[in-house]
Parts: sequence; C-alpha cells; structure tokens
Amino acid sequence: MTVPTPSSPQHGRSQPSQPYDPWAHHPPEGEGPGGPVDSAPPETPGRGELRDVLLVAFLVSLAGVALGLLWLWLAPRVPYISDGEKAYLRNGESQEAIGVDGTFALLALGVGAVTGLLVFLARRSGGMGMVIGLALGGLLGSVLAWRLGVWLGPGQDLSARAEAAGRGGVFDGPLELAATVALLCWPLAALATHLVATAFFGPRDPAPQPQPYPQWGPPPAP
Repeated sequence: MTVPTPSSPQHGRSQPSQPYDPWAHHPPEGEGPGGPVDSAPPETPGRGELRDVLLVAFLVSLAGVALGLLWLWLAPRVPYISDGEKAYLRNGESQEAIGVDGTFALLALGVGAVTGLLVFLARRSGGMGMVIGLALGGLLGSVLAWRLGVWLGPGQDLSARAEAAGRGGVFDGPLELAATVALLCWPLAALATHLVATAFFGPRDPAPQPQPYPQWGPPPAP
C-alpha cells in the first residue's frame, strides 16, 4: 500500500490565491496608493536664473538713455512768463504739460516693444530669469530716462530764470513727468510683446503620450 505524497508547487512557484483581474487599478511607476510620490525636493532657482535676471536687466536698462534723449527732443515745451521775480504759466489751460506725459508714455511703449522682441530673439526658450530681468530692466530704464530728461532739460529753478528773463519775458519751463504711472509703460509693453512672441513663435513642448486605459497590471506568473 502506497502513501500519497502532497503535490509540490509547479516549478517551485505557488499558485495565486485569487484569480487575475486585468481591470484592477495598478498605480503607475513612481506613484503610491495615495497619489504621486515625491522622490526629489522641489527645484529652487539656481545661479543661472539669477545671472539671467541681472544680465537682462542691465542690458535693457541701458536703452533708457535713448528714451531720455528722445523724450527731451520730442516733448512739447511748456511756456512760462516772468513778472521779474516769479514765473507763471503763459497759458493757464495749456495742453503742453499733458503732452509731455503723453510723449513719454508713447515712447516708452515703443521702446518696451522693441526690447521685448530683442530679448525673445536672443533666447527663444525663454525662462523666468529672462522675464523677470526684462520687467526689472524696463522699470529701471524708465526711471533712468525720466531723470536724464529732467537733468538735461531746462533748469528747475523758476525764480532764478524769471529774474534772468526780466519782466514780461517768456521762457520754457522744466521738463517734468506729472503722471509717474507712465514709468510702467515700458515694462508692461516689453512683457506683452515677449508673451505674444513666445506664444506664436516660441518652441513647442512635445505632446504627452496617451496613457493606456485601464491601467493594466503585470500578467500573473505561469
């Protein structure tokens, strides 16, 4: 009489306790049951980004010299009349003062569009460093142009100039920017131009590959 021996697992492997369900959800590689697993800490801006910010801001702000000279050349003059001691606006309802601010704003918009396009052409791939440097350089360039135009324009001491002109004398008033909000025209125009150029002519990201659905798990071992 022979004693039956227990059956051993085929090829040394145990049979699965449950049937294989191909429709079961299996998290993709690198993702845990509760969601994605962060395998590395978030990236921080490196030295390259900081270098781009400083370099672009410096180069863009240099265009403020050209803007200041153009403003000094094209801005309308505000006439003053002297009574021998003090100076008064020759035309109380004169529009020259508004024209000074408008000229600066229009020139700043043009310079901003040019610098935004040049920065895009210099590096089509873009980056946060380029964008931040462009905005910062535009603001610094506007301030530089403003102060340069005031410095090179007619003198600021109206009393001294009124005495020098004599009673009834007419002279040009100092170049002033009453609406300082015009300083934002350059950076806003530069960012808008850079954004439009990047949207239409910038490099395209590769299209993501579609994931199979449902996410099939590995087949069971034979």
